[in-house]
Amino acid sequence: MNWYAESDLFSPDEKLVLEMADAITATPAKVTPELRKRLQQRFSTPQLVELAAAIAWENYRARSNRVFGFGSEGFYKDKG
Repeated sequence: MNWYAESDLFSPDEKLVLEMADAITATPAKVTPELRKRLQQRFSTPQLVELAAAIAWENYRARSNRVFGFGSEGFYKDKG
């Protein structure tokens, strides 16, 4: 279970998109048929294409930043 699943900070749609982001950015990607079905029930194909592209772009940027040693600016503090 992911931390956001039980959070009151996110709507059901936001939680589903966060789950999608986790699945897409895993190495290797882990988008299950069950997750794909839930996404398709909630979002249109154009919406899913846009979401996937945005997630993939941010993942690309985060990974390419590591090549150059760019790190976090310290805005997020892990409390775990």
